[in-house]
Amino acid sequence: MNIRFYNAKILISEPDHKFRIEEGELWVKGNRICYIGDGEDVTDVCGPDEILIWEREIDVKGNLLMPGFKDAHTHTAMTFLRSYADDLPLQEWLNEKVFPNEARLKEQDPYPLNILGIMEYLTSGITADFDMYPYPMITAKAAVDCGFRSVITSGFNDFVSSIGQMEEEYHQINELSELTSFILGFHAEYTTSGKHMEELADLANRLKTPVWTHNSETKREMAECQKRWGKTPTQFMESIGMYEYGGGGYHCIWFDDEDFEIFRKHHMSVVTNPASNLKLASGIAPVKRFLDEHINVGIGTDGPASNNCLDMFREMFLVSGLAKLREEDAACVGAEEILYMAVTGGAHAMELWDCDCLAKGKKADLIMIDLNQPNMQPENNLVTNLVYSGSKQNVKMTMINGVIRYEDGQFFIGQDPKEIYRQANAIIDRMK
Repeated sequence: MNIRFYNAKILISEPDHKFRIEEGELWVKGNRICYIGDGEDVTDVCGPDEILIWEREIDVKGNLLMPGFKDAHTHTAMTFLRSYADDLPLQEWLNEKVFPNEARLKEQDPYPLNILGIMEYLTSGITADFDMYPYPMITAKAAVDCGFRSVITSGFNDFVSSIGQMEEEYHQINELSELTSFILGFHAEYTTSGKHMEELADLANRLKTPVWTHNSETKREMAECQKRWGKTPTQFMESIGMYEYGGGGYHCIWFDDEDFEIFRKHHMSVVTNPASNLKLASGIAPVKRFLDEHINVGIGTDGPASNNCLDMFREMFLVSGLAKLREEDAACVGAEEILYMAVTGGAHAMELWDCDCLAKGKKADLIMIDLNQPNMQPENNLVTNLVYSGSKQNVKMTMINGVIRYEDGQFFIGQDPKEIYRQANAIIDRMK
């Protein structure tokens, strides 16, 4: 489908995690951006005898086009536990509320639960997620059916999945659709035996691929790992060859100096999850130190059972505010750095190299932000407005792979929202 956006403000990436605003047009041809400019000189897009036929021309009316947000850590199907498992620390939350109820899910339950989460992503301007859940093939099917982009990793541990199953899923999901990809992973050091982690390291080295996991989320996790192995989770995983091809960690709150060095040396990424970490009282990630060490940082919501909101605007504000509080420095981790994490840092962590910015040849994963609302005025600095005053109410449109999936409150995902709500409520009602 060919779509022309005109009368637009366009967020363009610059070096050193900076942005500028251009005014003009953005053209989408098929699933890629083919032009950004003033609409006058288009010789590099159309030959002398070529005419682009537009299926749709959209007057942006001075609103902002920008790259979609990347939710770089989530457990989408946990929508069924939203506002059900609250006000507990991590280990009790997992063992007393989450794991027992997840065991009661029926085989197809995660399908509508994933779609419910995808709908919320679209309203928040999220065009891709990095999802970990025990049903990766169902997660992938829901994404493909809705036209959503999903990078999937395994929740493998001593109780869920196997190395053989993970390898099978790796090939199946990476070949399933241009909207889905699979990166090796496991739940956490504290749920996975040393033998299983060594088997995963061997698989990663054979496939020459990165590995992701929850890492150093709580003080308790760190203390228990030190007791088991005499090392932090990061140091133990490196010692068994887990990071020969990189990867990363979710949360990464309780790091020591050697942990930072390992991430830097192996070109690994961190995904910070501030709302979840606050709600579970896990701690505040050392985001400034990661940036100072030139470690790539993305932002994730974590799952809707621990957050409970899949809202990248809230996460952006919290990343900045908590970093300033932790460092006692109001000048650190500014708005441009935060926006970079939310759209580009997350894309790089997820290996979505074609979805990290708006530029000719990049995938058409973009959103339109309504600037004609009180919270976005005056336009002193649009980047600062997005990070410190923006909200989901400003998302007018979400496009993924050149297709508009959400616009002005309407979903275009081939699903009836009311039926998805009914199915989700039926699942949790069955468990009461």
